[in-house]
This record gives sequence, C-alpha cells and structure tokens, in this order.
Amino acid sequence: MIKVFIVDDSATVRKVVGDLLSSSSDIEVIGAAHDPLFAMKRMEQAWPDVIVLDIEMPRMDGLTYLKKIMSERPTPVVMCSTLTQKGSSISLEALRLGAVEAVGKPKGNLKQSMNGSADILIGAVKAAARANMRLVQENLDNAAQDGNFRGQHGADSALPTVEASVNPMLSKRIAAIGASTGGAHALEVVLKQLPRSTPGIVVVQHMPEKFTLAFAERLNAICKMEVKEARNNDRVKVGRVLIAPGGYHMVVQRKGAHFVTLIKAGPLINRHRPSVDVLFRSVAKEAGKDAIGIIMTGMGDDGASGLKQMHDTGAFTLAQNEATCVVYGMPQVAVKKGAVDEEVPLSSIAGKILN
Repeated sequence: MIKVFIVDDSATVRKVVGDLLSSSSDIEVIGAAHDPLFAMKRMEQAWPDVIVLDIEMPRMDGLTYLKKIMSERPTPVVMCSTLTQKGSSISLEALRLGAVEAVGKPKGNLKQSMNGSADILIGAVKAAARANMRLVQENLDNAAQDGNFRGQHGADSALPTVEASVNPMLSKRIAAIGASTGGAHALEVVLKQLPRSTPGIVVVQHMPEKFTLAFAERLNAICKMEVKEARNNDRVKVGRVLIAPGGYHMVVQRKGAHFVTLIKAGPLINRHRPSVDVLFRSVAKEAGKDAIGIIMTGMGDDGASGLKQMHDTGAFTLAQNEATCVVYGMPQVAVKKGAVDEEVPLSSIAGKILN
C-alpha cells in the first residue's frame, strides 16, 4: 500500500482528493492537514510514502514546506495547484525544488473536474511512490553546487536562429522526445546543452494544461535553441524545440519539404493527453529514417509502442538508462519491446542528438 498524506487549506479539496485516492486499492490516505505546521506534527506519528501538497496555504506556503522536506527528510511530493498561469509557474518551481509530479486543481466545479482526472491524480501518486529520491537529491545538490539554476546563454545566444534553409540536410532531420515523471529536470539538462544549429525537436512531456506554456517559456529563457509551446502549423526547423500543449495531442506532418505540428483534441491515450505514442507514431510515418526517437524518465508504457514503430521504420532510437531515471518505467517497457537501439545516461543524450 502507498501511504499518502494530503496538505491543503481547503477542506473540500482534502475530502475530494482523499476520496479519489482511496478509490485505488493500493493507496491508503493516512491523514490530512490544513497547513504544513500541523501536517508536520501529524506525520511524525506515521511518515507517508507520498505527500500531496497545495501551494497557497496559511502560516507556511507549499514551496517553503517543500524545501524543508527536501532538506530534512526527502519524500516524494506531488504538487496540486490551480490551473492558472501563476499556479503553473509556481508548480514548475516546485519541480525544480524536488517535487516529482504536479497535477492541476481547477477553479470551477472541483469534484466534477477532479473526478474526470482521477486516473491522472492516482497515476501521479503511484509514479511519485516509485521515484528514485536519491537521484532527486543528487540533482538538487548538483544544481546547488553549480550555483546557477537559471543557466547562462553562450555568446551565440545573441545570434539569429539558424534557419533550415542554411543546411538542407539538417532541415530533413527531426528529433522526437517523450518524458513523464522526472522529465522536467531531464529535458532541461538535455536542451541546455544543444546549440542553435541542432535539428528541429518535438517533445511530449506529460503535464497538465497551462503548465506546458510556463515550462516552454522557462526553457526558452535558459536554452540556446528557441523553445515554445506548439501551435497548429508551427514549422519544425533547425534551432527550434516545440513542446506539445497540455490537454492536447501533437502530431507531426510533412508539408512540402518541411515538417509542421498539428494540435488535436481527443481521448486519453495510455492515460495521457498529450501522449508520447501519438507523437512517435506520426514521426515514424512522416519522417522514417530521418528521425531520432528518445524515451526518457517516466512511469507507465506511453511511448514504447510508438518508439518501436519509429525503430522499425529506420529511425535511430534511444532510451535514458535506469541509473539516471527518476522513474525507470517508460524506458524499461520500450527496451523490453525491442524498440531501443541504445540505452544511455542522461548526460549523453544531447551528444547523441547532435551525432
């Protein structure tokens, strides 16, 4: 049983989230509290496997409490914040500070909305319970030693983005990346290493609606490549990274000599929207051997079948190795399916893309 403690100042949220999590046979809600100070006293009696944490609370806010947890007793944390620009930005900061998952909490009809996303909430808690907290702590320590969370642009950051027409061969190449739990940090590590001359990249990172826009904006501020949340008919080009918007699927389509993204509504695929499988299958169909597919840290099997399809059409395929995954789920399934040409550590992925 995964033992969960809920910290949220809303009694309604504590009740709804508690009931949803308790509906899963392998989750036990062992307590709830309206603020972190009261939660600390309660959790001393029985420490949970996962903490579901609100952001805005009296006496101590969620980010302050998260820092305290990570410094004193590192524990998997799922942030639960409102689906607003402010809420998504703070949740991304929480992921940087050691939270392993973030889920949205709508402002409207809470019970109806969260019932509709029960699988996402339960999945987030199960993924958090499997998180490699030693690795999460190492990532935090390394970032602290580096002394620069926000990164620095190189001298070439002032140069205009390299257009695909400069190198016709590069314009025909495309890299597709899929990630979930732990992916926010992992993608930052990879993308910060890439120069503006890198072929176009398309990404599915499992995140709620609105969170992906804030995520893309943050990456754009610290990467040499242009990073943006994808829209319909955005061109996949040298020097650009397109991230699938939360709540929608993204596919790639060939248009003349170029690739563009199409954003589509649709049902959850493998419990996710956007789905890595949806993206990978479109890349396999449209780009074939001119693509590289990369599956990174995350729980579940989303992306494994699509990566196999990419592999079978001649694309080069990579999986992040177990030692560097916060959750070695999606890559493991892909390896077992025979979809992966090579397993590599996180630090080697950028070099593989460039090669």
